[in-house]
Amino acid sequence: MSAPHQTHGHTQTENGNEHGEHLHIVPPRIYIIVGTTLLIFTAITVWASYLELGVFNPVIALFIACLKATIVVLFFMHVKYSSKLTKLTVGAGLFTFLTLIAMTLADYFTRAWGRW
Repeated sequence: MSAPHQTHGHTQTENGNEHGEHLHIVPPRIYIIVGTTLLIFTAITVWASYLELGVFNPVIALFIACLKATIVVLFFMHVKYSSKLTKLTVGAGLFTFLTLIAMTLADYFTRAWGRW
């Protein structure tokens, strides 16, 4: 086991930082795969925009956008390799966002009641 060393006033170990967390190094191959996947999903979004799907056009576009956002959060923001606390924080933020959207839509859909 290697001895910890001082770096700018912080004690670090060879395999982790001062808090005992292990650093994860992502190989460039993963970034190439993720970038290619995002480009493919972008091409699929453009292709789907030319289809006549009626009310489902925005649904398809938002579904693909959510997939791309998930990929960005997992890989480029390193949530996939983070601690459980970081994953819980991201999940709590997503839950809060969805709750606010649900409350907004509930208000929007119920405003027309009684005017039919």
